[in-house]
Amino acid sequence: MSDQNPYEKLGVSEDASFEEIQDTRDRLVEQYSGDSQRLEMIEAAYDAVLMDRLRMRQEGKIKVPERIRFPERREQVAPDVSPVPKQQSPAWLQRMVDKPSTLDVVIPGVWYLGLSANSLFYRSGGDQVLQLMLVLGVGVSIYFLNRKESRFGRAALLTLVGLIVGLIVGGLIASPLVQQLQSANFTTNQFATVVTFVLLWLICSFLK
Repeated sequence: MSDQNPYEKLGVSEDASFEEIQDTRDRLVEQYSGDSQRLEMIEAAYDAVLMDRLRMRQEGKIKVPERIRFPERREQVAPDVSPVPKQQSPAWLQRMVDKPSTLDVVIPGVWYLGLSANSLFYRSGGDQVLQLMLVLGVGVSIYFLNRKESRFGRAALLTLVGLIVGLIVGGLIASPLVQQLQSANFTTNQFATVVTFVLLWLICSFLK
């Protein structure tokens, strides 16, 4: 059998098409899958046939399909690499923003809703009532922020920033609404206090 040419070893004719050679090789590999010696002979014959076809192509005698597999050029399977998801927000922002549960939003909301109602409708104490409500609002914010990360300093700092920004923004918004507020029997300070409570609620609910 050693005297046979590679075509005879593979069991194909010399004018066989590439598809016929490929099909024959695949069938033989499947047939002798447990015989390593026979498989080695099949692969050697198959590679020899391909090299002969390449030589004939270079000489212009035949046209070999571009998809033909030569021994020195094996098809490389691209590794299955999952695409890396792009970050939707900066890392520092992800560290600050919380993903609260419904209760984490509702419970502080109930507190600030009650404080806002007292600030708007409890009139006998005047500004002293507003100051007391603000103190309670600050305490609520610090409590809920500190409960998430157990970082009292950070909770106090975020609450202080929210208090200052809320009072400033509330005062600025209230300025063009003075007449409407007076007609509704509300003061600028009351409006600014409610705006502050809204901001503190957002901070203690959605930051950490």
